Amino acid sequence: MSSSRSTPVFQVCLQAQGQCFDAPASVPLLESARAAGVIMQSSCRNGTCRSCICRLASGKVSYHIGWPGLSEEEKAEGYILPCVAYPASDLVIQAPAVQS
Repeated sequence: MSSSRSTPVFQVCLQAQGQCFDAPASVPLLESARAAGVIMQSSCRNGTCRSCICRLASGKVSYHIGWPGLSEEEKAEGYILPCVAYPASDLVIQAPAVQS
């Protein structure tokens, strides 16, 4: 982890794609990925459609909304929604390949 002033910046790696990008703790993962030129599946960008669902292989995320569109079972199994998930540590994510 590095830091930019007071906002921590974490490294996020997409396991299957072998791509990594920097993600400030104050920015949703999907937005940080797009800023770095990394394309991830998405649609609504507010946590309801679930098209961006991924599994967290390692690390921790936080949510700034009360119900991020995941069941308790999905959360327990490590699923996240990058469109509304904020990094709380360095992350390794199992993300599906983007369909062109």
